[in-house]
Amino acid sequence: MEPLLAVKVGCLVSLLFLTLVCGLVPAQVQWFQIKAATGRHRRILSFISCFAAGVFLGACLMHMVADALTDIQGELGKQLRQAGAGWNLTGSHNDSSGAGACGAELDYPFAELIISCGFFLVFLTESLVLHCCRSASPSHGDPAAGKEPGAPSVLHSHGAPGPGGPSPGSFRALVLFVSLSLHSVFEGLAVGVQQGEAGALQLCLAVLAHKGVIAFSLGLQLVQGGTPPRWRLLYLGLFALMSPAGMAMGIGLSLSGGAAGGLAMALLEGVAAGTFLYITFLEILPQELSSPEPPLAKFSFVALGFALMAVIAVWA
Repeated sequence: MEPLLAVKVGCLVSLLFLTLVCGLVPAQVQWFQIKAATGRHRRILSFISCFAAGVFLGACLMHMVADALTDIQGELGKQLRQAGAGWNLTGSHNDSSGAGACGAELDYPFAELIISCGFFLVFLTESLVLHCCRSASPSHGDPAAGKEPGAPSVLHSHGAPGPGGPSPGSFRALVLFVSLSLHSVFEGLAVGVQQGEAGALQLCLAVLAHKGVIAFSLGLQLVQGGTPPRWRLLYLGLFALMSPAGMAMGIGLSLSGGAAGGLAMALLEGVAAGTFLYITFLEILPQELSSPEPPLAKFSFVALGFALMAVIAVWA
């Protein structure tokens, strides 16, 4: 047990350090701030952003949604089997009918429903935020009123907030941070509950591989979304703590002999996947694909980012 615990603690420290470094590089280095870039510098940053968008797309489909689908269906099936077994103990039904009832219940796509709820939760929240921004702005009756030429719109800016309202870009950064943080907790928990050294090390290496890329992409989104430096540091610091926190929980559960997971955690993971689905497809990808760089070049970098996450999914 001692060597296994040492492996897990080493993984915990490595995750914390790697996430902080990879996230802080784009968030704190001036070179990555696209507002100050021109010419070739701006094109390079745009292609890096497209690569990051592909990373988020791969993380969304190959990791978060895939994990949520598996975990929710598995936990629901477990709950229904337990309920069916309890029902059969009364003598009212035989085993075959109980199993059939459980199978019939699982024919409905519950996991997809939970993920969709997460999607619409963010959709509704952002719609309310944008509505409040528009209502609070003194120029909401006339989109051109009180706006200097070239100034960003309240509804489309990822930078400073418009008059009288918070920046939608700040809200999107918050949602991105929350959904990624929840997923990170579940990843760390999965490593922490491993009972073998080889399994814990293999899973930790897979998490490390895509955690660094995700942290870099998150830092890039924060800086290019206009998040203030103080908030960038707070987001990245908390994000770096999520996987180690989940791993510490998993280590505690494995040492105490408790069971990890549960239906509530699976449902929460599904909601997080739905929120990330919204941010990926309605915020990050459209923003990167609307830049003036050559479309095929942008496609190539988005595909490259997705391919990297797809390869990592072989081990994760």
